[in-house]
Amino acid sequence: MNSLTEPDFSNCALITIDTQCDTLDGQPLEVPGTSAVLPNVVRLLRAFRQKARPIIHIVRIYKRDGSNVDLCRRQDLKNGAEILLEGHPGCELAADLLPDPDVRLDHQRLLAGEPQELSDNELIIYKPRWGAFFKTPLETLLASLGVNTIVFSGCNYPNCPRTSIYEASERDFKIVLAEDAVSGLYSRGKTEMMNIGVRVASTSSILDAFEAADHIA
Repeated sequence: MNSLTEPDFSNCALITIDTQCDTLDGQPLEVPGTSAVLPNVVRLLRAFRQKARPIIHIVRIYKRDGSNVDLCRRQDLKNGAEILLEGHPGCELAADLLPDPDVRLDHQRLLAGEPQELSDNELIIYKPRWGAFFKTPLETLLASLGVNTIVFSGCNYPNCPRTSIYEASERDFKIVLAEDAVSGLYSRGKTEMMNIGVRVASTSSILDAFEAADHIA
């Protein structure tokens, strides 16, 4: 870390990636470890909500005709796989993440590229591919909020979180990866993140720094 990459916890946003019902234990797109990290994602969400700081949930939504599905999964959808399907319960955010148990994805709005607002400080964005910035309003939104630091959490590190982190780095955001609030993280991945200036930290240490930033401010 150096002064240019040091996180600014007084101007940060929390991002959860693809933490949807179908990725949890025993579900059609089960990603090992995603259910296990949910409690730490919830801890981060609770802290950010308490301080009214920006929270952005990034989700995948697959159309039933497969037209917006990644090439590596498109044939599976055409063969009848039911994963992250538009309007299907498995596509919804994991229940533990919801600010209100009645929240449901507005699939039509999200697929049209519009954010779904859950509150003044919390919203959902649909991404059509691995990266959270690719053909989404995320960068514009973060700029409008004055955010310079992003805390990443969710599912599944080798795919969407890693791609999104590289995209954030390309846009000169300061970056924090919550190592125990993201599934699929491995030792070499942690080293690779640190090599590009990402702070890899536990949820507890992130929360401590987040709290300390308020006192400094």
